[in-house]
Amino acid sequence: MEFFLITLLNSLSYGLLLFMLSSGLTLIFSMMGVLNFAHASFYMLGAYFAYQTGMVFGFWPALFLAPILVGVIGAITERYGLRKVHKFGHVAELLFTFGLAYVIEEVVHLIWGRAPVDYRIPESLNFTLFTLFNTQYPAYRAFMMLVSVGMLVSLYLVLTKTRIGLIVQASLTHPEMVQALGHNVPRVFMLVFAGGCALAGLAGVLGGNLFITEPGMAFSVGSIVFVVVVVGGMGSLVGAFIASLLIGSIQTFSVGFDLSFIDLMAGLGVIIDSNSSWYAGLSITISQTAPVLPYLLMVLMLIVRPRGLMGTRET
Repeated sequence: MEFFLITLLNSLSYGLLLFMLSSGLTLIFSMMGVLNFAHASFYMLGAYFAYQTGMVFGFWPALFLAPILVGVIGAITERYGLRKVHKFGHVAELLFTFGLAYVIEEVVHLIWGRAPVDYRIPESLNFTLFTLFNTQYPAYRAFMMLVSVGMLVSLYLVLTKTRIGLIVQASLTHPEMVQALGHNVPRVFMLVFAGGCALAGLAGVLGGNLFITEPGMAFSVGSIVFVVVVVGGMGSLVGAFIASLLIGSIQTFSVGFDLSFIDLMAGLGVIIDSNSSWYAGLSITISQTAPVLPYLLMVLMLIVRPRGLMGTRET
């Protein structure tokens, strides 16, 4: 019971962090049709900006300043980059964002070096929130979940209950009509792209000190984000939320199981002979397959339901 409850809490915190990161990518794709390969790089920038500004102002100002800085860079990227290549089609946009990811990584190397930086959890949140059985649960993970849920509620209210949200949704389906009513649709797209990048930056602020802030962090998390978007459904925020919790649970729970497939089959009454050609493959533990499981889920989803759990686009 202790393992289950603690792992469940950890999977919730990790899943909500994945949603915070994938929601920005989903928002950009649903609004602009751009699959931003550099999205995880903005996550990395959020962590580095929080580290740098935190050294001067502290963690709490950095929590607000870093996402704003990342959003500004996102707005500049859309205005002077994506908007220029948009007329050449989606392939040009993909190549642009793919190259941008490498540019950002090299800039990080030049400024902060190749070694991890000392970005730590703030002392004000570095304490035990409660003790469950014999395990102490850190307050910072609870704070991450609180911010993620607050972001989810705020994003829902902005998109569905405000005038800005109505303009954003109308620009998605009827851009010519929105333009005729006097709204600057390209500016709306720029703000949406900046907002999606800012959400990635916020995820970097919260996740950078819990895990590790180093130049390879964008590559390590970027592929998982695309798995979340594909499984949840391209352009669906609800699907991204469900997929984030699902993949967070799969990865977190599988890491904690040190049972091999031979042990599982033995529990079902199937005994594998040690001389069998299958023995070496089945001796792999579940924890060893944990990094592969999200990608297997994505492959199965593409075979069974290509549009994802809640997606509406077939292509």
